Amino acid sequence: MARHALDRGYEVVGVCREKSVAKLDAFKGRITIIPGATNDREVIDQAVAGCDGVLTVLVPWGVHNYSSGTAQAVLDYARPGARLIFSCGWHITRDGQDKYSRTLRIQEKFAVWIGRLTRLIDINDQIEACRRIFASDTLWTVVRGSDLEEGESQGLPVWRRHVGDPILESNMTRRVDFALFMVEALNNNALVHEAPAIVGCRTPSALAHAADAGC
Repeated sequence: MARHALDRGYEVVGVCREKSVAKLDAFKGRITIIPGATNDREVIDQAVAGCDGVLTVLVPWGVHNYSSGTAQAVLDYARPGARLIFSCGWHITRDGQDKYSRTLRIQEKFAVWIGRLTRLIDINDQIEACRRIFASDTLWTVVRGSDLEEGESQGLPVWRRHVGDPILESNMTRRVDFALFMVEALNNNALVHEAPAIVGCRTPSALAHAADAGC
């Protein structure tokens, strides 16, 4: 996301865990880095001050309300009128009209069970985070990502309002293109108050519906 934002001439401020700051050495001198946790309200208050847009990854770490704490801090401290772009997975549903395959339903239940057992992740807290976002009157977008893979960019992913649409069947997006969609959403007013489910533009399902995909 940082690279896409810099390529578009944005001034970038990033929040990064202290132990991971070195991973951003490639951007040293080009972005401002604030070490800290994204659910630390003081850190977020400092990071979003004056920002016209905020890109937030809702990571369901631990059992201490990491996702919901992150979302709430952004909602509370971002300036009025700022574009707020959040990311999560397909398992989040806004209106209950998504249609999940049996495999996806099993994977979600397994993730919830493993998370409770290991106390490493909390899917339900991510669901709570998105509930708060959906109830907000800020200019939010919640980007719901498919499974991710590494590789060169294939272009801007395609999206639909509901999981279960045939165009999403491939359930795969390049990680770099997920980030691209997040950054592009900053200036796409059609995505305000939407929760787009995305898939790679060059995946088999997208190509099979190319006329609808706009690829």
